[in-house]
Amino acid sequence: MGGLRELVAPFVVTGPSGVAVRDRLKGLTPEDEEVLRLVGAHLGALASRDLKARCADGLEHSAESWAARKRGLTGVSSSRWAGSITKATHDQWALARRGQAAHIQGLEAGIRTIAHRLSLPVGQKGTRRVPGGYRSAHEWFHKTRRLRVLEDRLERARADRAAGVVRVVRGGRRLTRTRHHLADAGLTAAQWRRRWEAERWFLQADGESGKRFGNETIRITPEGDVSIKLPAPLAHLANAAHGRYVLATKVSFAHRGSEWADRVAAHRAVAYRIHHDTGRGRWYVTASWQIPPTPTVPLEAALAHGVIGVDTNADHLAAWRLDTHGNPCGDPRRFFYTLTGSAPHRDAQVRHALTRLLHWAHSCGVKAIAVEDLDFQAEKTREKHGRRRRFRQLISGMPTGKLRARLTSMADATGITIIAVDPAYTSKWGAQHWQKPLTSTTRKISRHDAASIAIGRRAQGHPIRRRTTPPPHDQSDRAGHRTVQADRRSPGREEPRPRIPGPRTRCVPPDAERKRATRTPTTARGARSNQEWVQDSLLLTE
Repeated sequence: MGGLRELVAPFVVTGPSGVAVRDRLKGLTPEDEEVLRLVGAHLGALASRDLKARCADGLEHSAESWAARKRGLTGVSSSRWAGSITKATHDQWALARRGQAAHIQGLEAGIRTIAHRLSLPVGQKGTRRVPGGYRSAHEWFHKTRRLRVLEDRLERARADRAAGVVRVVRGGRRLTRTRHHLADAGLTAAQWRRRWEAERWFLQADGESGKRFGNETIRITPEGDVSIKLPAPLAHLANAAHGRYVLATKVSFAHRGSEWADRVAAHRAVAYRIHHDTGRGRWYVTASWQIPPTPTVPLEAALAHGVIGVDTNADHLAAWRLDTHGNPCGDPRRFFYTLTGSAPHRDAQVRHALTRLLHWAHSCGVKAIAVEDLDFQAEKTREKHGRRRRFRQLISGMPTGKLRARLTSMADATGITIIAVDPAYTSKWGAQHWQKPLTSTTRKISRHDAASIAIGRRAQGHPIRRRTTPPPHDQSDRAGHRTVQADRRSPGREEPRPRIPGPRTRCVPPDAERKRATRTPTTARGARSNQEWVQDSLLLTE
């Protein structure tokens, strides 16, 4: 089809490769909290120093420099603490490099868009796919200045990437900028300082299989006892043997607790991270471990019982169940959520919506959910959407990546397969072919509901366009059932039904001539030429 991009075939999303559970550290004494603060601050300073050394190495980093950094950290902490710090440093540096590459791609896309629009006459209208010229000479002038700014930024970013230079802030760049907008954030200087220090602490340790309870640095026994291996400068704070400090609390993981207990009892690797929430004044511990990926179910097997198409929107999930032939069954469902407030609140809203979706899929007996493979990284620039600020905020606020990752993780535990489809034209074609036919006086269908049908049909391999309905009185049942989609494997599904003689089709039976020849007509027009009509006289009555 001319002008349309090539669609990517649907595929089954692989399951999660890791598990993370969290529990609150309740009943900590003031001495416990003081030890955690001292250990976190000391290791955090070492992590900052190590990150600075890694960034200074740039592209010249090697195994020898890594070993040298680790030896330097071992003397002021321990060998396992040093290994955890250097590994976290390398992960943070690699994340910064990926972010730098994405930033360069965004600058290049913005420069291309501005350069194209500047090359057009002022006021020239664009098309659906290609933007036109700027609306006024004033806007054209300011865009020329912005083009120079973006070109300078791109030149500096490319130079930094070629030299291996990255810019990383331990604690987060967003929290750093919040220091200059405390009133908007609702924080005081002291509150911001406590939060800043807590974010820069380092209290995480990687697990090691074969060691006692899967972790020698932060150890949690099957009974829930928590102990920490103290760094060398803080060894005098130990209250247990071998330089360890045992907290006066017990941990019990409610979610996947049996899996965690089995791993700990078998001395398999479990990583732990201790975090302090300064807003609530609470301490938490997170346990994580790797799991073997779930074997991928073939696409045909996953679609054996139909599919549920899900359209992701800014405030709800629109879902509709389809049978194996691509026909919508029942009524559409909508699962609402609110993406306002704090990050934990937004995450909880998405999690609750996905939970309701999975429960509904389980009650329907469907083993597959089709979602769009969305990625708005190239759609958020203001150069592409111009002054449509609210639209840019809308697509920036949609948690597409987190939603699919969380849906995949939650569906893996329930045995439901997630199928990702190409998002091209699903909303447009769904509204074009399905919204009006399915709308009635008692049921209002939105574009999002129609898009969910398009998503489900694309996952099944059906075309989105529905079968064209014949005129009402040309159907076999006189305004009957010919709107149902036939299976794509059915031979002659797009052909008209054969005209089989019989009373059901109200056509002439095969023996009509024979019956008509032996039947005496009852009208003058149908009388035979050899017949003679005689009118009797009227009866005489008294």
